[in-house]
Amino acid sequence: MQRLTDSLFQKFSALVYQEAGINLHDGKKSLLEARLAKRLRATGIDNPREYLDFILSEAGREEYVKFFDAVSTNLTFFFREPKHFEFLEKEALPEILERNRRDGTRRIRIWSAGCSTGEEPYSIAMTVVAFLDVPTRWDFRLLATDISTRVLQSAVTGVYEPSKLVNVPVPLRQRFFEPIRNGASPKTYRVRNELRKYIVFRRLNLMESFPFSGPFDVIFCRNVMIYFDKKTQESLIQKLSAYLHHGGYFFVGHSESLTGLHHPLKYIKPAVYKKF
Repeated sequence: MQRLTDSLFQKFSALVYQEAGINLHDGKKSLLEARLAKRLRATGIDNPREYLDFILSEAGREEYVKFFDAVSTNLTFFFREPKHFEFLEKEALPEILERNRRDGTRRIRIWSAGCSTGEEPYSIAMTVVAFLDVPTRWDFRLLATDISTRVLQSAVTGVYEPSKLVNVPVPLRQRFFEPIRNGASPKTYRVRNELRKYIVFRRLNLMESFPFSGPFDVIFCRNVMIYFDKKTQESLIQKLSAYLHHGGYFFVGHSESLTGLHHPLKYIKPAVYKKF
């Protein structure tokens, strides 16, 4: 691959910021070069400038999506930041069910924004389904979105290596996963349909308009905004809050904070906010 010049890096960086809100500062140049090298090899294009022209052309629309698959970073695991799931079980869900009883509904809506390879939405769904006395009596749906088609494909498949399940409590593992056998011993595990049926996976760019109306009782947007600058963070939090039910909860990653951002949410505890 030919060298990525500073001026060309700025063009790619501006495109990524404009399209996905991700801030690729100068310290990310080597990361972008590594991700670009893979896409250039895959497409057979000689240099980054030709590749940029291609993905901006009508013929390059499919590769345009694959480029954003490559530059978005996806790191997750089951029950990551476990205090959030404890709060969901002990605080948020009892409130939601009590509100539903008062309103005469059985509707529960949760959104995992930035769901990556599926561990977060499956962890949320396990928590909710295990909490409900008779899950089938409730109108529970979980929307799981990500900008990357690559990770969404993995999430929809719902197949994980045994090492991925170490944080899943044994009762939940036995209830919600089935072994896929290769010979005499299980090699991988697949999420059972009992859980999968509650989840809808969709590609969604958080910088674009949302093709749904809400409202959601809970929104998880964890370890997503760390890639955005303050202006984009504030715009996004305002946008997401509009889709949150009054009394609903909003979770961010423990390395994130809404301090200094203008938003309608009230701080409850570290990385947990509520809309009143």
